[in-house]
Amino acid sequence: MTNTPSDLKYAASHEWLSADGTVGITDFAQEQLGDVVYVELPEVGRVIEAGETIAVVESVKTASDIYAPASGTVVAVNEDLRGTPELVNSAPYEGGWLFKLDVTGEGDLMDAGAYTSANN
Repeated sequence: MTNTPSDLKYAASHEWLSADGTVGITDFAQEQLGDVVYVELPEVGRVIEAGETIAVVESVKTASDIYAPASGTVVAVNEDLRGTPELVNSAPYEGGWLFKLDVTGEGDLMDAGAYTSANN
C-alpha cells in the first residue's frame, strides 16, 4: 500500500505538487522505479509549461523522465539529491522533493482519492 497524502495534488504521470509549489514523485512512482541512483535536476530560473519534461530520475531498473505538473518558473532545486538520490525512495514527500516552482498555472491534476483510484 503506497502513501498518498491528501494535501497534495497529483499528475497522471506520478508527480505531486504542494500548495507552495514543491514538486516530487509519488510513493507509487518511487516503488515502481526501485532504488534511485541519480537525479538530474532542472536549472533554477527555467520557465516551463505543465506537462513539459523537466528532470530525469535514474534507478537500478531504468531512467524516467519527470514532467512538470504545473507551469511556472523553477525557484529552487533539492541540492541534497546530488549526494543522496536515495532520498527519493526513503522520503518521497519530504526530503526527496525535486524542485520548487513559482506556479503560474496548474496542469490537469487529481486529488489524492482520484490518484489512488487511478493506480490500483
